[in-house]
Amino acid sequence: IGERDSTIAGRTILRLAPAALRVLTAPSDVVLVSGTNGKTTTTRFVAEALRQAGTVASNATGANMPAGLATALAQAGRADYAAFEVDERYLPELCEQLAPGVVVLLNLSRDQLDRNPEAALLARTWRRALRGRPARVVVANCDDPLVYWAACGSGRVVWVSAGAGWPHDSWSCPACGGPLTRPAARHWSCRACGLARPAPDWELKERSVVSTRTGESYELRLRLPGQVNYANAAMAVAAAAALGLSPPDAARGLAGVRSVAGRYQVTDLHGRRIRLLLAKNPASWTEVLDILPASANVLIVLNARELDGQDTSWIWDVDFRRLAGMAVLVTGARRLDVALRLDVAGVRCEVVSSLREACERAPYGRLDIVANYTAFLDALKEIRLA
Repeated sequence: IGERDSTIAGRTILRLAPAALRVLTAPSDVVLVSGTNGKTTTTRFVAEALRQAGTVASNATGANMPAGLATALAQAGRADYAAFEVDERYLPELCEQLAPGVVVLLNLSRDQLDRNPEAALLARTWRRALRGRPARVVVANCDDPLVYWAACGSGRVVWVSAGAGWPHDSWSCPACGGPLTRPAARHWSCRACGLARPAPDWELKERSVVSTRTGESYELRLRLPGQVNYANAAMAVAAAAALGLSPPDAARGLAGVRSVAGRYQVTDLHGRRIRLLLAKNPASWTEVLDILPASANVLIVLNARELDGQDTSWIWDVDFRRLAGMAVLVTGARRLDVALRLDVAGVRCEVVSSLREACERAPYGRLDIVANYTAFLDALKEIRLA
């Protein structure tokens, strides 16, 4: 079932049985994963970790609103665990409906502001939803000030130092509005009220995650590229441990993940070797730029449909200068917006009309396709039909 079909099926289920989510998850230990970026990959990691101990229901296609969860639960049947990614706006509602044992909070930054709240408003909503619920464990990235503030009123919190690659949406204190300082990597504090990053219970090292309580280090052997995925993996191991799983077993379960709902997939299209990457806001573009090799052939695909958000002004916050020296092509409904942005950044590019033309015109070698949400789905469809 595709994502759109998942939504239709789930809406039907919830219309006929409004309490379906609570009923279907009643036998399961539930983990909810939310944040602006990394939800789908972290949820996949959590699901693979939990499969070391039992059966798992999960919304693997990324349909992360109530209807998508309903379809995933109906398809999976009875399972020992349920691991779901949840849209940031729906986290309070789904926490109320599902009574999860663990809630994983990754990060908060600007995304689709023509239809989503500012990150600070989302943090405030999360804080109200999570406050004073001692039966729930919140696994939170304490390197993100907005996430820390949202989680710190919860009854039981496991702090993970997983890094915060995009600090530019959290320069003011979420508690008092005062200026935040960052004296060292991963550390932050407020000059005005003293709010500060806590000591973590888990800490991501370069290729391992360490329990600061026991001193034990657990190696993360991943097939997915980029430091961001080690951060996602660290959050997943901490979440699995919060449910009582052995951290070595949880870490071992992550090693087989090669792609996630098409992300990082390497395949052939129109006679060309390609790799698919998703970037939909400044924070995720920063992560992608860290993954791209210096000699990459890059195709940027930007749409502005309803699911993407129609405001593409965020591209001016991306440091595209890092593409200098690469062979860059652009396409998509907003390809001229991207071409102008690259020109201002001093990056030469070629505007093309389609993925097929890009595959034909790009220099020899693999083509890295970096697409926002609907452009990414279009590319997956084109690969299936090719």
